[in-house]
Amino acid sequence: MSNILIKDGLLVESDRSWHADLLIEGEKISRIAPSIKERELPGDTEVIHAEGLCVLPGLIDAHTHYHLESRNTVTADGFAEGSKLATFGGVTTVIDFADHDKHKPLGQSAKLRIDAMGAKMAIDYAIHQGVYQVGDNLISELTQLKAIGVSAIKIFTTYKNVGYYIESGSLRQLFQACKKLEILVTAHCEDDDLLNAIARSYTGGYEAANHADLRPAEAEYKAIMTLGQLAKEVGIPLYIVHVSSSRGMEAIRQLRSENVAVYAETTCHYLLLDKTKLKGDKGPLFVMTPPLRSREDNLVLQDAMVARELQVVASDHCSFTKEQKLAALDCRSILPGIPGTEEMLPLIHTFAVASGRMSVSQMVRLLSTGPARLFGLYPRKGSLKIGSDADIVLFDPEALWTLDGHNIHSAARYTAYEGFRVVGKAVMTYLRGRLVMGDDVYIGRPGDGHFIPMGISTAYM
Repeated sequence: MSNILIKDGLLVESDRSWHADLLIEGEKISRIAPSIKERELPGDTEVIHAEGLCVLPGLIDAHTHYHLESRNTVTADGFAEGSKLATFGGVTTVIDFADHDKHKPLGQSAKLRIDAMGAKMAIDYAIHQGVYQVGDNLISELTQLKAIGVSAIKIFTTYKNVGYYIESGSLRQLFQACKKLEILVTAHCEDDDLLNAIARSYTGGYEAANHADLRPAEAEYKAIMTLGQLAKEVGIPLYIVHVSSSRGMEAIRQLRSENVAVYAETTCHYLLLDKTKLKGDKGPLFVMTPPLRSREDNLVLQDAMVARELQVVASDHCSFTKEQKLAALDCRSILPGIPGTEEMLPLIHTFAVASGRMSVSQMVRLLSTGPARLFGLYPRKGSLKIGSDADIVLFDPEALWTLDGHNIHSAARYTAYEGFRVVGKAVMTYLRGRLVMGDDVYIGRPGDGHFIPMGISTAYM
């Protein structure tokens, strides 16, 4: 068992930051004290001097799609590639997504995904299980799913044409079952009826720039309100993924005023990019669903993040190469999604912490502790507590650099934040006490990642 002593860093938790030394023994944090003397430790203890650095709990990207098979192709970043780029962004755990094979029980769909990830992931992972239909053995299937370690499901309020949509009667049954078993429902919210009505009456073009016209923010508002009212009637919490608009936030606020327990996630692209990116030859590179909104929507979401109305910032990392993205010009067939796991930490630090709008502790809450609590991974993950996994990020808050396709590690070979000047960079990333990235060198090992079973979400507590 190896020992690592991290000295003189600024330890950062979601509720405080303080200067202290931190000792790692094996895979766990074993001691934290104002000063730990080297002479007290075994002679082979590795000492890391962290003056001027922040010591963060490993980040948790709560929304990724690594090795996503979609539309007869597969994303550029598989499990090995996703693990690598994550470590450069200080991410030590991701919560990925298991598709629902309607011909198999939910637990079997989850197990297939867990096993596939386990063969190649070099960082730890949990999963959300997609649910696209409600069968006769719903309680049994969800019980098995929870026993495997998956206590969060994902539903869609759109994509009826490809079989993701669940009708309202079955949805109520699903919500009731999730309440009984304390399973967290997460939801992609766009109202399918409204989107179809727009598609039928639409007379405009279908370039990338038209994507926002075909999927307006009103569809997000309507879907959140519909699901929220059902959650209120059944009495369950609800987690909204990738909130993209001011209208989406309006729905969340309205539901909260009615005492509905709504938890909200957004992404860096909805905070910092707007629909002007969809114009021109490079527009397809910025197509994702929901689409980019207006600059005013960016600002509303930024304010909501600073005001703690948002509980999680994630990436929705779904990367395709430039060639894949530019293979279609019709926004209905452009492969949707962008990379983002690696960029998340420097972007949020730059535009929220370095700007003085929120503290580094608030950043840790959004990027680590918040998702750990909501998805039942805390305090094993998202914490610097004694006994927690030694997932540690040494973060230089003063490093100045520019995001571009040459220094980002996605196999997509581009970043949607090309040219963004950022301050703050992960310089060393440890996974359960083992260095996986240091000084811009990746030393992660495919297969080293562990599946982390979810406990009960704090949304139920």
